[in-house]
Amino acid sequence: MTTGVLVLVAAVWGASAGALLPRAAYRFAVPSGQPWRDRCPDGRHPVRGWLGGARCGECAGRAEGAPSPLYAPSAPPLAVATALVCAALAAATGTRPELAVWLLLAPVGVLLAAVDLRVRRLPDPLTLPLAATALALLGLAALLPEHAGHWRTALYGALALGAGYYLLYRINPGGMGFGDVKLAVGAGAVLGWYGWPTVLLGSFAGFLLGALYGGVLVLARRADRKTAVPFGPFLLAGALTGLLIGAYAA
Repeated sequence: MTTGVLVLVAAVWGASAGALLPRAAYRFAVPSGQPWRDRCPDGRHPVRGWLGGARCGECAGRAEGAPSPLYAPSAPPLAVATALVCAALAAATGTRPELAVWLLLAPVGVLLAAVDLRVRRLPDPLTLPLAATALALLGLAALLPEHAGHWRTALYGALALGAGYYLLYRINPGGMGFGDVKLAVGAGAVLGWYGWPTVLLGSFAGFLLGALYGGVLVLARRADRKTAVPFGPFLLAGALTGLLIGAYAA
């Protein structure tokens, strides 16, 4: 399979998977301590399942032929974001077996970023399975020929990055949530697959992107130095940056 075809297939997969994320984004996007949503915004109709669009099919407006209002991020932005991430991963990784792992994990990363941006929360049902799934799938990839990483380093990377974020959380709980610590375990696993330089690069990129975003907000007078911002999207963006460079260089 040529690189162009591989990238196209990955983009189609990403768009298809991303289009199914809005319902999960709605159900997970609740403040910390509250249960996951199980009804539409009007509270009159149950929201069934976790995958699908962002409209309540039973809400008023549908009877008149007009679609009901969106209650979550619409499918196109999530589909486009996931497609771009998957295409970039395919271009950097090529036909190596770990690409299947990256493509399976990418939609979860996009979903986590969407939820954290809305409510500054990284749900445990996403962060904890992400880390376990990453290590399990990379363990399978390590058994296949032509892989370019090391499972043991992935494990050590998960432990090291999780421990580092936990230390930061203990030092400044107001500046970092415990959800970031759990997400860091999964990020450390995927970065560790390509070695310690990739772990360091991805970690640095996440903090750099977060600092740049905060600086822009301060300059635009939309925040001050004490304003809390969701760090999960920048942790994920940094991990993606490190992963792309690590995959390309492997």
